[in-house]
Amino acid sequence: MSTTPTILLVHGFWGGAAHWAKVILELHRKGHDQVKAVELPLTSLVNDAERTRRMIRQIDGPVVLVGHSYGGAVITEAGNQPNVQGLVYIAAFAPDSGESPGGITQQHLPEAAPNLAPDSDGYLWLRADKFHESFCQDLSADEGWVMAVTQKAPLASTFGDAISDPAWKHKPSWYQLSSQDRMISPQNQKAMAERLQPKRLLQLEASHASLASHPAEVAALILEAVASVDG
Repeated sequence: MSTTPTILLVHGFWGGAAHWAKVILELHRKGHDQVKAVELPLTSLVNDAERTRRMIRQIDGPVVLVGHSYGGAVITEAGNQPNVQGLVYIAAFAPDSGESPGGITQQHLPEAAPNLAPDSDGYLWLRADKFHESFCQDLSADEGWVMAVTQKAPLASTFGDAISDPAWKHKPSWYQLSSQDRMISPQNQKAMAERLQPKRLLQLEASHASLASHPAEVAALILEAVASVDG
């Protein structure tokens, strides 16, 4: 059994595991290859948390969970597994017991809220022509277009799924706040971050896609968490 924590990356809405590509490469360059990335169904918090728990259970050793956006709600729900040693939130939801991502969003609506569009099957999309300016305005237009075309829409009902026992009440946490975020209000991020009393709060002048626009800083925060719980 390895004693060095495995990093498990959990993506959010409107993307998949590949959203972590630049962070994965940064971690590799820094010599950390014990990394996995879960692919969520984005059908309900119950399903997404269970998929994550199954990944956690397959890891023989300690785990640091890293969640971006809605992935923060997932690690909050799934992070009470005994081998989870820490939680890292990247421009992410960190709900309390009984709270949902949708309920938190309503407290301070993000700038890009009008650019969400439901379809007839119950999935909620971020309009492709508004994706770049909404999600990743600090990336190139080409990168934004690829993200728009390959986006993974959640079932809209997932926004209303509430947390049971938040893992951040039991595990050390780190938080990266994106001050130019148009998908999760920076005010909401600040309130959630302060509530969980992170070991470190890192603020970046970044869009919601800080994992792609600031991968070096995000990777460094993750490795700080790994070093803190290692050994």
